[in-house]
Amino acid sequence: MMTTRKVILDCDPGHDDAITMILANANDKIQIEAVTTVAGNVEVDKTALNARRVCDIIGLDVAVAEGSNRPMVRETQIAESIHGDSGLDGPNLPDVPKTPVHDQHAVDLIIEKVLESDGDLTLVPTGPLTNIAMAMVKEPKIVPKIQEIVLMGGGTFGNWTPAAEFNIWVDAEAAKVVFESGVPIAMFGLDVTHQAQATDATIDRFAGVDNDVSEFVVELLRFFKKTYKEVFGFDGAPIHDACTVAYLIDPSIFDTVDVRVDIETKGEFAYGMTCVDLLAVTGREPNVNFAQGLDQGRFWDLLENALQTYSK
Repeated sequence: MMTTRKVILDCDPGHDDAITMILANANDKIQIEAVTTVAGNVEVDKTALNARRVCDIIGLDVAVAEGSNRPMVRETQIAESIHGDSGLDGPNLPDVPKTPVHDQHAVDLIIEKVLESDGDLTLVPTGPLTNIAMAMVKEPKIVPKIQEIVLMGGGTFGNWTPAAEFNIWVDAEAAKVVFESGVPIAMFGLDVTHQAQATDATIDRFAGVDNDVSEFVVELLRFFKKTYKEVFGFDGAPIHDACTVAYLIDPSIFDTVDVRVDIETKGEFAYGMTCVDLLAVTGREPNVNFAQGLDQGRFWDLLENALQTYSK
C-alpha cells in the first residue's frame, strides 16, 4: 500500500530548491501542505517571489508564506555568486506571478499546520533552518508532533568555509536548536549531494523530455552548472536539495547510517560545522539518519520520470 507523506517545503529558491518543488509536486507519494521561504540563497522577498514563480510554472496551488529575513542572531548572508541576483538566474521568469503571498508569516503557518496535524507532517528544509527553529522556540508544543525533519545541510566537510556547508553556516544557532530538538532527522549533506551532479549528459537527457517544465529545469541547470564550474571547478551541477524529496519517495535510493551530529556555534574557524560522529567516538546518542551515498541511476530516473508527468 502506498504511503503518502504530508510535507511542508521550507526553502530558499534557489535552483535546486525549485527542482525539489518540481519533484515533490509530480509524485503521488508526496502531498505538499504549504511552501515556506527563508533568507538564504537570496533575500527572503526574492525567495518568496521565486517560490511563487515555480508554483505558477508547475501548477502547484498551496499557500506560499514568506518567512525569516535574517538568521536568529547574525546578519543576513546570501549566495548570489551561485544562484545569481534573482536566485533563479537563467530562465526568463514573469515579474509578477499569479500565485499570491500567503497572509501569515512562515513561522506562524508552520506552527498552525503542525498543531492541526495528526503527527503525520514532515518538514523539508532545504535552506537555513531559521524558520524551523523559530517555530520551535515560539511554540514548543509543535516539537513532539513533527513526524520527521528531512533536511539538506551540513556534511563532513564544507563548501562555504573549509568546515561548514552554506545552509548550516548561515544560521548555525538555528541548526543547533533543530538538531537538539529530539525530532527524528534525516540529513542530506555534501557527502551525498555532491554525488548528484547533473552533467551535460544529464541535462541533455532532461531536454529530451520536451515540455515546459523540463525546459525550465534545463535552463536552471545550465546556469547552475556554469556557476559551479566557475566557483568550485565542478563539471556538473549538484542537485543538493532534491535528495530530500527523493528520499521521501524512495528511501532505498540512499545509503544511510544513524549517527550523532552536533553543531559548532563558537569556533573561530569551524562556525557552522556539522560534527558528524561516524566512528561513535563521543558515545553520544545518535540523533540523525545521515546519508552517505545514493544510486545515481535511480536518482536521475526519478527526476526524469517526474518531468515526464508534466504536459507539453
